[in-house]
Amino acid sequence: MKKTAAMVLALLLAVSMMDTAAAEVKIPAVYIALGDSLAAGQTPESQIDTGYADLIAQELGRNQPVALFSKDLAFPGFATQDVLERVKEEETQEVLASANIITLSAGANDLLRLVQANPADGSLQFQRIQSDFALNGARQNIDEILNELTVAAPNADIYVMGYYFAYPHARESQKEGLAEQVATLNEILRNEAEKAGAIFVSVDEAFGENATSKVPNPNDVHPNIEGYQAMANQFLAQYRGGWTIEDRELPEPNPISFEEIMAGQDQPTDDNDEQAEDREETPAPGAEEVEDDAAALLMPNLQSGYQALRTILPII
Repeated sequence: MKKTAAMVLALLLAVSMMDTAAAEVKIPAVYIALGDSLAAGQTPESQIDTGYADLIAQELGRNQPVALFSKDLAFPGFATQDVLERVKEEETQEVLASANIITLSAGANDLLRLVQANPADGSLQFQRIQSDFALNGARQNIDEILNELTVAAPNADIYVMGYYFAYPHARESQKEGLAEQVATLNEILRNEAEKAGAIFVSVDEAFGENATSKVPNPNDVHPNIEGYQAMANQFLAQYRGGWTIEDRELPEPNPISFEEIMAGQDQPTDDNDEQAEDREETPAPGAEEVEDDAAALLMPNLQSGYQALRTILPII
């Protein structure tokens, strides 16, 4: 009898915990992606396309109401100091005020800008003292960024995205030192997230040190859609157990070059307004092929109104 009662109590506790987890899902979601070029969705061919943030927004839209998704605060090449300065801007504060989901990618550029990689011979060179100093600066900036976000977006769950090893094509003998530094960066991000009450999303195990299928270009550190899928699924595992992005759900490539984005930003405001009106009347190419119209609308039209390109030749 006591055993049966204990089993019933355990079952009720499990159901209660499931209900609590479900209550934490943000409905409607107001999702803001913040940070560097991984948040922006930079491809291994130095273009902007679907990244982990877009895939997260797509999956959210398939399963729950989504009021807003934006990655306009993601800038290729941004280090933690750049992200911090951006977060403090008045316009950014206004955007963040309504957010209830925030993903943050920041820290890799503090480290990787110090790395000299030679794809020809697979070598990796960096100065340990410089990288240690850079990582300490990243720690201080991440601490301040998270403090700013906590105040600016009081209703938001903040997810700090970890990083993968970005040089899978390097010689095995060259990987260990830099892999340790990336692990240190991830530990910093984890510790700062926990301290701020945020959620750390680990992605390194989903890649490993030999993920050439996810980081296919030896001359570039950015992942392809498979890599972004892995990152998005690591987020979803934290957000809602059981939600996952299957291969069949991945959108077709639709990249836009830096030059096209910069040209679109240089156009006069009146022209941008006219283009916005045209987009409201004319569906985006390929939109009719997407089964879930709500999910299709979440994918931003990168050819105009997109602010995530301020740095030419970014790192991450």
